Parts: sequence; C-alpha cells; structure tokens
Amino acid sequence: MLLKYKNFFSILGLWIFFGSIIGFIVGSATTFLLEVNDFLGDEVRLKRDWLIYFLPLGGALIGYVYMNYGKVFLNNTLNDTAELNNLVIDSVHGKKEVPRRMGGIVYLGTFITVLFGGSTGREGAAIQMGGSVAAAVNKFFKVNKLDRKTLLMSGISAGFGAAFGAPLTGAVFGMEMTALGKLRLEAFVPCLTASFVGHYVTTAAWGHEHEAFILQSVPEGSMITFMKVILLAVIFSLVSVCYCQLRHGIQNISEKLFNKNHMKRAFVGGLIVVGLSLLTGSQDYNGRGLQMLEQSFQEDVPPFAFLAKLVFTAVTLGSGFVGGEAIPLFFIGATLGNALHAFVDLPLSFLAALGLISAFCAGANTPLAAFLLAMEMFDGKGMEFFLVACLVSYLFSGHHGLWSSQKIYGLKSRLYRIPPGKTLENVEKKKKPNGWSRR
Repeated sequence: MLLKYKNFFSILGLWIFFGSIIGFIVGSATTFLLEVNDFLGDEVRLKRDWLIYFLPLGGALIGYVYMNYGKVFLNNTLNDTAELNNLVIDSVHGKKEVPRRMGGIVYLGTFITVLFGGSTGREGAAIQMGGSVAAAVNKFFKVNKLDRKTLLMSGISAGFGAAFGAPLTGAVFGMEMTALGKLRLEAFVPCLTASFVGHYVTTAAWGHEHEAFILQSVPEGSMITFMKVILLAVIFSLVSVCYCQLRHGIQNISEKLFNKNHMKRAFVGGLIVVGLSLLTGSQDYNGRGLQMLEQSFQEDVPPFAFLAKLVFTAVTLGSGFVGGEAIPLFFIGATLGNALHAFVDLPLSFLAALGLISAFCAGANTPLAAFLLAMEMFDGKGMEFFLVACLVSYLFSGHHGLWSSQKIYGLKSRLYRIPPGKTLENVEKKKKPNGWSRR
C-alpha cells in the first residue's frame, strides 16, 4: 500500500513539473503574441489604413513560408504545419506529430495577417505554440508515447488559458477540444497546472491585461426567459455552423482551384478581403475587431456586423491566412445578439454575452469549457442561463465545427448513426443529399 502511494505521488509530482514547464514557456510566448498583436493591430494598422492594400502580398509571403519551411517528414509521414489546429488534434490522437518549428511559423503568419488587416483571432497561434512547446518537452525528456498525448493536451490548455485569462476554461478546453463526447480526465493535473501557470505568467509576471467584457445586467429567471434563451441559443448555433461551413467550403475550393499552392490561394484571398473592405467602406471587420466587440456590450452596432465579420473571417482563414477563430466567433455572436436586441426584450449586454458564448460553444464543440468561460468572463453572473445556452448550442450545431480532426466518441443524437472514433471530416464526406449515410 505504501509503495502505491509513493508511486502515485511521484507521478503526480512529475505531471506538475511538466505542466509548470509548459505553462511557463507557453505563458511567456503567449504574452509576446498578445503584446505584438496589440501593437501591430492598434498602433500600426489602425493608424495606417493603406496597409490593407498589402494584404495579398502578405498572404503570398505566408504561403511561401508554409510551402518551403512548413513541411517536414516525421516517422515517414509528411506533416504540413498549414493544417494548424487540426495537426495539434491529430497529434493528440497519435496520427501525426507536431514539428517544433510550427510555433515560430505560426507566430510569423499571425503577425503578418494582423498587420495587413486579415480578419482573425489569436487563440489559434497560442494553442499551436502550446502544441509545439509540448512536443519539444516530449522530445527533450524522452516521454513515452502514451504520456506524450497528455502533455500535448496540457500545451493546448496553457495556450488557451494564457490567451484569454481564463485558467479554469483552459484546463478543461485542453481535455475537451480533441474529441466530442469524451473528456480525457487522465490529463487533468498537467492541464490544470499548465493553464494556471500560463495564465499567471502572462498576467502577474509579465503584466498583460486582458480585455474585459462587462455584463451589466441579467434578467430574472422565469419560464419565458428560459424559452427565449433556448430559442436564441439555437439561432446563435446555426449562425456558427454557417461560418464553419463557409470557412471549410472556401478552404476546399481554394485548395482544389490552386492545387494546394498556398501562395496563390492566400494572394487571391487577400484580394477578395481588400475588395470587401472597399465595398463596406470600413475596416471595422478587418483585424480582430475588438473595439466593436466591446462596443456591442454597451451600445448599438450596425445590424449586419455579424454577417460582415462572418464573411471576412471565412475568406481570410479559408484562403490560407493564419490566426484564431475564437475571437471572430465572439464578435459574430455578440454583434448578432446586439442586433436581436431590437426584437427580444432582454438586456443588451446579456444578449451580447449569450451570443458570444453560444457561438463559440457551437463552433468549438466544447460545452463545458464554454460554460466555464462564461463563468470566468462574466464573474459567475447568469450561470443558469449560460449553462442552458451551452447545452442547446452544442446539440443544435450537429456534427459540425471549426476543426475537422475532432473525433466523435459520443453522438449528440441517436438520429445520427456514426461509428465511434470517426472525425468530423469523415462525417462531412459521408453526407448525402437526403441525409446522413447509414453505413
């Protein structure tokens, strides 16, 4: 019995050690990402509108880097870092490995995208850096194959927790992101450690301040209010699905059209984004859009802002630019909630918050992490409403999502006959005009 406890505490200490190392490195790297993105987006691009015209050339440069430095052979398998988050997920499932160079390439691509006005977020680069750091730790300490997957999940947790100032969310997100209907609790200790260390390194050690979205008021609980929340969550989830489908559709079409030539894809995508910017007569939908996102919690924004951001981001990321999709989904959901305020008798900030959380939950397929994000982001206010919204948006988004490599271990409904272990990509390929394949 004493030996068992000794082994338990030795393993526990090892997980805390690895989680702390990953959290410290990823937290520091994420701080660099956030600070540089803020400088390039707020101090450089917003004061120089003409930079948008260089977006196609920036896209060609990103494509050149991926085509020449983003492909490496590992275990006789060609890994393409342009697969981004899907590559990290595949590495957790043991299908591929994350190249150590991936983090640097992703950061460079993200900075170029932000500088020249591509519509993107930031958590993608942080997660991918987390995967890259975890892969380096795995190799340096010669971690066994089974434990490598656990450390990769802790890298994801560290990146998310540090990027959004939400350590509890980050801990669960790393365990929940890779698979639908399965929470990998064996990774709880290193994920929790990495997320909290990454968060505190970013905020306490380096002094970075995250954006604050103020939930000013919450409606009283009633049957009518809950019915409204359910209906709204369905709407937000369907809009999130529209974004995911459009983004994947653009990616598939552009890859076929240009024979996976990332330079040509991104150059043409940049031209389209420039054209959309001229068409709207505004650059509010370029970059991260944090100003309008924060504004949506306080006052009215253009009623079709959510649709503009949806199209801008789908074209940007679908054509090969680099960045995260959480903040664009935050923007889409919050501004849609803002627009619905004209039709729904609920507080404006509550509608924006509900849209932000629901759209993210539907796209990421992470209901527990989305609920925790609402708790951390809005100080626990309205938790009963956010719990219902997360469950509803998760169910109504079906087997769609941001990342096609997510495995399906638990079906959202018995209406779908999908063998366990299939990915969202498999499901999409087996779709038929009259419904889901029943093979």
